[in-house]
Amino acid sequence: MEILLVDDHRSVVEGTKMLIESESDMNVTIETDVYCVSDLVRLHHFDVILFDLYMPNINGADLAKQVLGLVPDAIILIYSGFDIAPHFNLLMESGVSGFISKTSTRDQLIQAIRSAARKEAIIPMQLLKQLRRQEIVVQSDKSNESAIISNKEENLLRELAKGHSNKEISKTLIISQRSLEYSLTELFQKLGVNSRVEAIKKAKSLGILPAEDLY
Repeated sequence: MEILLVDDHRSVVEGTKMLIESESDMNVTIETDVYCVSDLVRLHHFDVILFDLYMPNINGADLAKQVLGLVPDAIILIYSGFDIAPHFNLLMESGVSGFISKTSTRDQLIQAIRSAARKEAIIPMQLLKQLRRQEIVVQSDKSNESAIISNKEENLLRELAKGHSNKEISKTLIISQRSLEYSLTELFQKLGVNSRVEAIKKAKSLGILPAEDLY
């Protein structure tokens, strides 16, 4: 089984390579430069590809999109030491096949790779439950029109409730600050509010955020 592991931390990839190659049927190619990945996937076949989420110049989600544009049937796992819950929808939209934490045991890592190679999705239970989430519909106070609050907008509201700046939120949600500003404008329009404070208050009244400040 040929595996590509991409992470900008040399010590991480070398250690992970040793763990994976303790399996007699697995061979790992490591790459720390994201700009070399496109050529690698064009020239070689990989049964499973592992991308770190946070890397210089490009994140794992956008890199996955690039690779899938070149190799549509590529099987890509996000291999990250950070909480991926805030990025869940973005990552799913990028076309990745699943997620595995860097805190996982060797057996969990190997099992995740083998499962992915069998085209089985690898999703932690707490994230799987998000797939069952019901749509949140907001009724306008000024008209009979209604709007649906998306998963992305719900995540954005959670970040607003934490009091984070636009710069911090854009980094957490892996979007540009310009895209964030557009998203905030659209969200405020849906909620019928004009500020962050009003948005958080409205979200709590609708049950989108906890009534008590848990952030």
